[in-house]
Amino acid sequence: MNTHNDMQPEHIADYLTRHPNFFNDFPTLLAELHIPHPHGTHAVSMSERQLIAMRDKVRMLENKLAELIQFGEENDGISEKLHALTLALLAARTSEEIVASLALHLREGFAVPHHALRAWNLTDSAVAGLGDAVSQPVLDSVTAMTQPACGALAVPDASDWFGEVSPHLRAFACIPLRPAPAATPVGLLVLASEEAKRFYAGMGTLYLERLGQLLGAALARLQT
Repeated sequence: MNTHNDMQPEHIADYLTRHPNFFNDFPTLLAELHIPHPHGTHAVSMSERQLIAMRDKVRMLENKLAELIQFGEENDGISEKLHALTLALLAARTSEEIVASLALHLREGFAVPHHALRAWNLTDSAVAGLGDAVSQPVLDSVTAMTQPACGALAVPDASDWFGEVSPHLRAFACIPLRPAPAATPVGLLVLASEEAKRFYAGMGTLYLERLGQLLGAALARLQT
């Protein structure tokens, strides 16, 4: 038989859980029991402690709700910017228009300081650099990518695409350009920043994937 000395806290908690009417049978205990205040050194009654716990939980839920609202507003903003880029790409008919629309919206809408774009098998590649030949390792790397890769530069050869600013870049997002989710990539878009935390491993890539599909679909119209 358990004695007072060998009674474990877990046993008491289990007993109270299995006997929810315990405090109905001993109502004075709620007023007589005093426990340490969670945010101070003085003692409070059990009922007051429950009230404090409820207030803490409400405060936590309010903070969580505020965080979710903030995320929702940020996502709405990104969706609006992506929608504007979509309309611009739909209206574009040449490689020059596609590249110009992309550059404008990345700079003005998304505040991306640097980007590089390469596409292959194009009938219209008048824009300097767009249709430049890429090595087989680059093609293999892009084809193997199942989603955008953020953080360190996933395609090392792409470093040369940024010219003299390349040594100062610290964060990258490599986005394979697929006209559809399972399609073969038609190119690669690389976003870059001097800020090390702008693109990081583990960040969400849903909107980057959508950007890759939109741009891939626009460029696919120019393929041979």
